[in-house]
Amino acid sequence: MARDLETALLRSFVTAVRAGSISRAAAALGHTQPALSQQLRKLERAVGSPLLHRAPSGVSPTRAGEELLPYAERILALSAQALAQTGRALTGHCGVGLLEDLAASRLPQALADLARLHPDATLEVLSLSSATMREAYDTGRVQLVLDEIPDLPWPPRWTVRLPLVWAMGQGVAADADPLPVVLFSNACAWRTSVLETLEGAGRRWRVAFESNSLVGVLAALRAGLGVAALMPANLEPAMACHDADALPALPDVELGLARHPGTEGDALVDAVETALRRML
Repeated sequence: MARDLETALLRSFVTAVRAGSISRAAAALGHTQPALSQQLRKLERAVGSPLLHRAPSGVSPTRAGEELLPYAERILALSAQALAQTGRALTGHCGVGLLEDLAASRLPQALADLARLHPDATLEVLSLSSATMREAYDTGRVQLVLDEIPDLPWPPRWTVRLPLVWAMGQGVAADADPLPVVLFSNACAWRTSVLETLEGAGRRWRVAFESNSLVGVLAALRAGLGVAALMPANLEPAMACHDADALPALPDVELGLARHPGTEGDALVDAVETALRRML
């Protein structure tokens, strides 16, 4: 008998991974913690493998969970888009400005799936500096911007808090003193909050490497130069920190979505905004 993966179970799994905690995921979904745990166990039985490492500090995906996650996210995104857009042919152009860390995640894949459903629509995903993004927004090339709130070109329509996790370079000890840190060189609230977290925990640190791009930060981690704070979607399996208790818990990062005021009622922009919000 063929096995099917229920979208409700996949949503529970994806939410638990994103939240990093069964209790936070249960609150986000409006479930009790035991009910959510039961759904996760049911999904694990369906796929035949444990999907989550469970620890007092939270949950993280197993190897099987890491393999399932991109499929689960795409299934949920496609399901939402099919329900919202069945029978509606979308046309036009929508430019989307994304924080680089989001542009390197699975969000562009969700937008590509949306574009595949509507071949007469054109989607453009850009990751630019704040000043260049503002120019693209002002000239109408970009209709939606999802970024850190201070960098948005317009007040946010909605906001979302996403977790940060420690990424560990090969051979780096979590109890190193001082702790070698790999940072984004651009001044931002993210960089500041990470350093303030270390200072607040009484951890001595030193800057081992800086880069203004995610590509550079990931290269430094692969080279074993230090530790860095990343969004879970950008964490490579070899960089997972298995000694998390030796490092202070990181704060969430708050992002917002700005929408060009001239696009109200535009069906394509509506669909793209809905896809982004559902994915987050």
